[in-house]
Amino acid sequence: MSDSRFPHLFTPLRIGPFEAPNRIVSSGHDTVMAVDGLPGDQYLAYQEARARGGVGLIVVQVAGVHPSARYTSHVLMVDDDSCIPSFARLAETVHAHGVPIVQQLFHDGRELMEFEDGTLPVALAPSSVPNERFHVMPREMPTWQVRELVSSYGAAADRMQRAGFDGVEIVASHGYLPAQFLNPRTNLRTDEYGGDLDGRLRFLRETLAAVRASGGPGLAVGLRISVGEESGEGLTQDDVIEALARLDADATLDYVSVVAGTSATLSGSDHIVPPMTRANGYTAPLAARVKAVVSVPVMVAGRINQPQDAEQILARGDADATVMTRALICDPEMPTKADEGRLDEIRACIGCNQACIGHFHAGYPISCIQHPETGREREFGTRIPVRASKNVVVVGGGPGGLKAAAVAAERGHRVTLVESARRLGGQVLLAQEIPGRAEFGGAITNLAGEAERAGVKVLLGTTADAALLDELGAEAVVVATGAVARVPEIVVMDDPVVLTAWEVLQGAEVPSGRIVVADWRCDWIGLGVAIALAQQGRRVTLGVTGYHAGQRIQQYVRDDMIAECARLGVDIVPLVRIMGVDADSVYFQHVLTDEPVIVDDVAALVLSQGHTSVDGLLRELEERGDVDVHGIGDCLAPRTVEEAVLEGLRVASAL
Repeated sequence: MSDSRFPHLFTPLRIGPFEAPNRIVSSGHDTVMAVDGLPGDQYLAYQEARARGGVGLIVVQVAGVHPSARYTSHVLMVDDDSCIPSFARLAETVHAHGVPIVQQLFHDGRELMEFEDGTLPVALAPSSVPNERFHVMPREMPTWQVRELVSSYGAAADRMQRAGFDGVEIVASHGYLPAQFLNPRTNLRTDEYGGDLDGRLRFLRETLAAVRASGGPGLAVGLRISVGEESGEGLTQDDVIEALARLDADATLDYVSVVAGTSATLSGSDHIVPPMTRANGYTAPLAARVKAVVSVPVMVAGRINQPQDAEQILARGDADATVMTRALICDPEMPTKADEGRLDEIRACIGCNQACIGHFHAGYPISCIQHPETGREREFGTRIPVRASKNVVVVGGGPGGLKAAAVAAERGHRVTLVESARRLGGQVLLAQEIPGRAEFGGAITNLAGEAERAGVKVLLGTTADAALLDELGAEAVVVATGAVARVPEIVVMDDPVVLTAWEVLQGAEVPSGRIVVADWRCDWIGLGVAIALAQQGRRVTLGVTGYHAGQRIQQYVRDDMIAECARLGVDIVPLVRIMGVDADSVYFQHVLTDEPVIVDDVAALVLSQGHTSVDGLLRELEERGDVDVHGIGDCLAPRTVEEAVLEGLRVASAL
């Protein structure tokens, strides 16, 4: 029986010829799991986890309808009949759990991300208007080629119908090809596919007609579109609302899926997977505008990471279904847990973007820093019970230690977690103090809850040593003692104020005047401390060793933080390493020329220079050799939460 707190979320929704069992949608998102352009075993296991977890509708990631639509090396392709058996297997897998499945049909136009062999292919577009983000100058398609692409969409819909899919979704979002035709700033054509709104709509109208004709009455047809591309040359909200009103009058659509942003610019692309600084459900008003002009169901995506937020959007009537893709990456069982009232068990997405879209941009299969089982379902999707239970002691209550403890206990071991501090969390307790990153603390809330439910015994304010381990009867020890702030050897003269980023986040007194932040790691810590100090009214100079601040973090997170630095007037100096400091100057060295770079009139230096492993206990136990010991996370080598949690999973799965 459904939880009474969700009277809208868990009601069925009729979408054209099929019915979704609830209003939670997993939208199309690239997983980097395609094999030769087809969904393979890894992808099937990934989507089956979401179907088994109770999602109402699965929309499969973009699939190219034409050879020229291969915008990455790992895109799915539906441009040939040979794809049908693989997609049919995917549909059967999802249908086995009573979940309908829809395929996104896609052409990128000028939005080329990468190239198969290192050479630049010819990008096709309505007009030769360049892309700012990827620096692509496309070729204007001749009229015959436009018509060829329209036919390609129709042929792809026929293949999906034969593969047993319930519907297809035309991707006109984020500045991709249909949006490029619709946009008067990217469509400068003078033939029948350009000019006034009806001319610019012709490509999309003909595409929808071709898909309808080829797919037949049993195949639903949806449209994903950005209601405002949030970019100077992008489609405006009014542009899109008027276009949707005309398409609705054509009666060719079964649903509209609403997003914001565009792939074409840095600022616009940040809305594709918005970081945690964006409000939950911030796009809901856009969906409400669409509902006012269309007669079909409206879905909305945009940082909807909790069922309570989704229920509010539906109750207000802003949308008919909520897209909760990252929430489902973080917790595939979220729909079932919510439906059964087990809200405290839901592992909430924190919007960090590190292992989901971050992996995609780096060319790796997606996952989740909190739930590394995602994307690794074939290896870790099932907890294998232990044959013989052991006394397992985990030393360190950060994210890695908590994951190791929870998984070991879930498998049947007797687990004690020892933490020297009086709170669980490790470095996450500092990370959540960065402006705009308070939600990061949710990772500890989630992991600590998993450990508690698994029956882990927790000892806080307790320092673990060999004697304590012997007292606890440890048969296996997982050392997750983390790291401390690294302070490099630099020249220090005249008793200057020198602090670490950790000390600043812990509330250390920072003098007034210009503060220099020396950032070695080029991640969110140096950026975050610079923002925090600037928000307090300090003048801040951020010196980074890389080409730019935030070089090592996911683009959308970096963009958001660099934009905030610009608004606050933070001076960013790239390609410098810290060398020394005196009472009023900081001395850098240019990493390419070795020439000095000096910042004067400085009140304090803040060091964000990475971390040093705390590995004394690990080394001692390894040298003793009388206990089964495993190191995970930063005590092995300082990295990130993602590696710590994954290593905790791996070690605990093998104990």
